[in-house]
Amino acid sequence: MSDNKTNDTGDIAAAGFSSASTDADVDTKLLRTGIDPQRLSVVQLGHKSHLMGIPSWFWRLLLGLMLWLLTLLFDSLLVELSPYPQAAIKLFIGLTILVAACEILVSATERLAARFHWNHYIAGTLAEILSTAPELVVIAFVVPISPITAFTIGVVTIYNNALVFSLYSYFLPKDKEGKFLMPAPITEAGTQILIGGGAMGLILGLVMLTLNSTPESKNGFSVADLIFISFILLSIFGVYLYKLLTSYAKEEAEVRENLSMSEEDIEQRLDLVYENVKPSSFPVITALFIAGIFGAFIGGHEISGFASTMLQDLEINPILTALVLALFAGMSEYVILWQSHRKREYGIALANAFGGITQVMFLVLPFTLLCIALYQGVLDPTHPELPLQFSTPNIFLLLFLFPTFYTLSSLLEEDHTLGILDTTIMTSIFLFLIVLLITYGGGSG
Repeated sequence: MSDNKTNDTGDIAAAGFSSASTDADVDTKLLRTGIDPQRLSVVQLGHKSHLMGIPSWFWRLLLGLMLWLLTLLFDSLLVELSPYPQAAIKLFIGLTILVAACEILVSATERLAARFHWNHYIAGTLAEILSTAPELVVIAFVVPISPITAFTIGVVTIYNNALVFSLYSYFLPKDKEGKFLMPAPITEAGTQILIGGGAMGLILGLVMLTLNSTPESKNGFSVADLIFISFILLSIFGVYLYKLLTSYAKEEAEVRENLSMSEEDIEQRLDLVYENVKPSSFPVITALFIAGIFGAFIGGHEISGFASTMLQDLEINPILTALVLALFAGMSEYVILWQSHRKREYGIALANAFGGITQVMFLVLPFTLLCIALYQGVLDPTHPELPLQFSTPNIFLLLFLFPTFYTLSSLLEEDHTLGILDTTIMTSIFLFLIVLLITYGGGSG
């Protein structure tokens, strides 16, 4: 056993946990070896409130499903309502179920990780990826209704999450230099992935703009185009995950080595990760995954009903519809961000906020393109909105990725979150894009 071993939460096993204060000697040892204990990306999963009694997501899911069943029973009465209340009802039910379903899937992942005692960086990454499930489901249901709207949702969500990241990071508690340092693995891999995302957006936007300049040129995405772009984006995402996980693992190995952790210390450190996760059997975990998938399916279907009403009955601009859906589809991620912030796990909250940008760009967007490719090539090639055109709004959506990602990557190179000027610039880029889309994106795609 290490000489540094103690019997309280100041134990070396708690190094980097925001919920437990480590001894000053532990912090000094880490700092001497170049490790900032305040920047360690240690994730403590779960919520204490879920250890006792019924978790809050259960009641939200129950409420949403009860309302959904009522709409099925009284469908004839619902049809008699005007389109506005119909759309509002579908949106409310869909959001209620989707947010609960997302929390269920994350909870199931945490419980599975606890049973296998996975390292925090693996469990945290998987849980973060699952938080995008509502967006994937919504997009899958919206594609048959309006491929243009589905594509716009996928891209606009990137800007929404970038704005959330910038606003949230500005209001975080800062040090005496006015900074809040992010975990090192995030800044290292994050800078690279943002450069790649901005370059991809700029290349695609310029190619579309060039080909669209002459009538005889190609002016729409073929199935092969969509599949190829998706493959490239997913490949980058795969390498990004590998880089992120290996960086987390390297950081954790350095902590263990520099603090001379024993096997018992390492075991206690893993126990701290899952301290707030309720122990569950495999049948319970399986039931949670089934409930989460079922809820995501029902919630996504209701959201697609909202989109259908907005586009067909109310004849709302597809861009405006996509903006609304993008905001609400990402609601579950914002809930997770708030929950982490409330536990004062600011680094984890920032990692989730940043993941909301990278995962949408390199996971949700290629998923959207693959869904459109499947629909265009197999299910309904004659859909009036297919193939996706190299239109003004689509070009704007892709070209604006470059200044957005450039601003964020420049910021991360300084290893800190946004100040007042950075936040103002990010907000201005977002508002400028929205104004351009609404002004010039009223036509079909």
